[in-house]
Amino acid sequence: MKLTIIGCSGSMSGKDSPASSYLVQAEGPDETGNPRTWTLVMDFGPGAMGHLLKYVDPARLDAMVISHLHADHCVDLVGMQVYRRWYPEGALAKLPVFSPGDGRERLREIAGDPAEETYENEFEFVSVKPGHTLQVGPMHVEFFEAYHTIEAVSMRVTGPSENNPDEQVVLAFTGDTDYAQTVVDCAHNADVLLSEAAFEEGRDEVEGIHLTGKRAGELARDANAKRLLLTHLQPWTSPVRTAQDAQSVFDGEVKVVKAGEVYRI
Repeated sequence: MKLTIIGCSGSMSGKDSPASSYLVQAEGPDETGNPRTWTLVMDFGPGAMGHLLKYVDPARLDAMVISHLHADHCVDLVGMQVYRRWYPEGALAKLPVFSPGDGRERLREIAGDPAEETYENEFEFVSVKPGHTLQVGPMHVEFFEAYHTIEAVSMRVTGPSENNPDEQVVLAFTGDTDYAQTVVDCAHNADVLLSEAAFEEGRDEVEGIHLTGKRAGELARDANAKRLLLTHLQPWTSPVRTAQDAQSVFDGEVKVVKAGEVYRI
């Protein structure tokens, strides 16, 4: 699998990055057995639509998964809907969008569209809960309960290794969450743990919203993850301090991601 960081800014877009959005791709056969690239987008915050165009044709997306329906993780669905409906060469195919809660109603709220707008030609909205699974080509997605202020999920994506297609590797993505055993379970033995770390240790004391760098490190340690990628840092959160806090409790590799970076798993 290949992970591309579309955006990694927390709570809002930043001066160097859109808000959270991640492109996951894997090679595998299509329905007729011919090889192709399967493409999944996780989260789609402010600025993600424009930056997605750097990496992939939106017509080639196979699915989108939204970890929760806060605006900083889903607001650019508005742009995706417009792109798919009004593409000059003809409307694009319907795209499955998986999220906790009612994604269709949330999009109506953001776009200001009337109740009779169904988006039925652009999107197929599917509600997911912890325990549900999803197959996107060779990628198997499992959903786990996250610890956040609204209904939210963490995701465990299993798919072929970039180095050896016969080997299965795991990418775990926390979404927005505080430390919870369910998120540890999601990240168990993950090759890469992509973890939000919006809060700073000693500064942000409120529980049940976000991880700090230290708690993200504890999560990686307790899950026995191999590599920790930190994301969703707010513009005022120090990446240096956050990485140091994670490294103080986790012996594996720690990195704060940047928009445009590519990780081969």
